[in-house]
Amino acid sequence: MYERAALENNGDKTLKLAVASGKGGSGKSTVAANLAYAISLSGNVTLVDCDVEEPNLHLYFPSTTEEQVVTTPVPVVDDERCTQCGRCGEFCRYGALAVTGNGVLTFLEMCHSCGGCMLICPEGAIHEVERPIGRVTTAHPLPRLTLITGILNEGEVLSPRVIRAAKEAVGADPVIIYDSSPGTACPVIETLEGCDACILVTESTPFGLHDLRLAVEVAGTLGVPAGVIINRSDGKDAETRAFCDEHGLPVLMTIPFDRGIASLQGRGELFSRAMPEWQEAFGDLYRKCRALVGRPV
Repeated sequence: MYERAALENNGDKTLKLAVASGKGGSGKSTVAANLAYAISLSGNVTLVDCDVEEPNLHLYFPSTTEEQVVTTPVPVVDDERCTQCGRCGEFCRYGALAVTGNGVLTFLEMCHSCGGCMLICPEGAIHEVERPIGRVTTAHPLPRLTLITGILNEGEVLSPRVIRAAKEAVGADPVIIYDSSPGTACPVIETLEGCDACILVTESTPFGLHDLRLAVEVAGTLGVPAGVIINRSDGKDAETRAFCDEHGLPVLMTIPFDRGIASLQGRGELFSRAMPEWQEAFGDLYRKCRALVGRPV
């Protein structure tokens, strides 16, 4: 067994790790959950599910939760003061306000809460109210593990605001792991913002390599150091490894395409809990992540 004491943070500032992937189904949530579990065996860790449209980490860690509502400011028009000048509708690039002969129509699901319509109105006829768009839950499924989950309400589009609220709910644990949504769009950027390092999970397939390229570009643009995990490996990883070598990306771990692991996954179990050798492997992954950002290991 590895020396679990080595996982302690030793008083260093919080280490913030994001787990991301260019495509869905690559196994990033599996990596995030097993890494958090391995760290929790010897130290405090917070796991944040930032895949707010389809959060699933709670399936690995069932527990009672505390909940807080996430809101966003949206405009309300005072019809008595409004002169229907049309400036608010002209200003809004998202089509959230439309000025008609009968007044101003608001389409609040399209509002991005910039506040510009309120500022530009010459009559001061617009004010803002808070509208619920999601929620954040907090659970303590294990003695040293806190799970925070962002959940976007159905039909809403402002996932970055719920992700931001989930990140703000984090306490003072020495390690924080953010499980991002798949892809490379705004939710991923919001998740990676402020992180010390990013673990990119991929598969050794043409599609996996294509989407890994996109994810590497995003991490590089944000200035976040990255390493790669090859998941469900069939042993034919040469092209993926060559890409990583070319871009100076360390391959932090390889997880084989294994029937035993797949069976445990299918039952919603952590394979690192059932297979002690993987506790050791994820402990080593944690140390590699610390080394990636120049922290003591």
